[in-house]
Amino acid sequence: MSEDHRYVDDVAGALRDPVLVVMLTGWIDASGSAAAAMAALEEECRSHPLIEFDDDTYIDYRARRPTLELRDGVNTGLAWAVPQLQIGAVGGRDILTLSGPEPDMNWHRFATTVGQIAVELKVGRMVALGAYPFATPHTRPAHLSATSPSRQLLDALPFRTSSIDVPAGMAAALELALHERDIPAVGIWVQVPHYVATMSYPAASVALLDGLGTASGISVEAQGLRREALLQRERLDHLVEGNDEHRTMVAQFEELYDAADESVTTSTADDAPPGDGELELRSGDEIAAEVERYLRDHGKS
Repeated sequence: MSEDHRYVDDVAGALRDPVLVVMLTGWIDASGSAAAAMAALEEECRSHPLIEFDDDTYIDYRARRPTLELRDGVNTGLAWAVPQLQIGAVGGRDILTLSGPEPDMNWHRFATTVGQIAVELKVGRMVALGAYPFATPHTRPAHLSATSPSRQLLDALPFRTSSIDVPAGMAAALELALHERDIPAVGIWVQVPHYVATMSYPAASVALLDGLGTASGISVEAQGLRREALLQRERLDHLVEGNDEHRTMVAQFEELYDAADESVTTSTADDAPPGDGELELRSGDEIAAEVERYLRDHGKS
């Protein structure tokens, strides 16, 4: 046992071409799309805990308090949020999933520890999942973008890239830590229509899982998510068709989407926001409120 992590299960023999998939909560995840994709992956892989990280080393429990479990007044225990590495398998390959909360502190130490574990377990590739809100229509396939310390890896993948300075999540630090140890590492991000970014959006989760397959060769069926995505698409289409403003908004987003596809060779075309006065759009909050009301009245989103 190390000071900051411990194995809770044994690794029986050499792992089969293992892939490390990362989705840590606490950073941007529009619609909870990345978390839902990770949950579907762990369910399909029948993942179980392999390594637990020391919570006192990485978690500030005044900022992220544990959950008190009361049963008829009886304190039955506390649920402590802690990063965890799980192991499962799909398609004859071993899948390692790093989930749970981002560390509140000691980021350098955490990244180094995960990098060392990846070397010990002979991880062949790391893929991180994320989602962000964007002015994009639900009527088009979700765009995926990628980040990586390796230009060669990015060039080999069909995902979009951009040039921008933004606050980073732990996944970005892990990309660097694994890259420094000669393990290919990439982050995949899905665009979520900003007018649904506060509710579940399974289509984005499906897009992430398909992107994971492209980046790693993992095939994830996620049939439940795919059914949910089709049902929600029908409900959103019905909502849009019944409102002139919604139809106009979606049509404008479709024009932007199609124009970005035509100019995909320009690195920032897809991520640059519209210029002032280019579109007269209602706020995402206003649209989201109407969408939420509709979906609440017509079944679960």
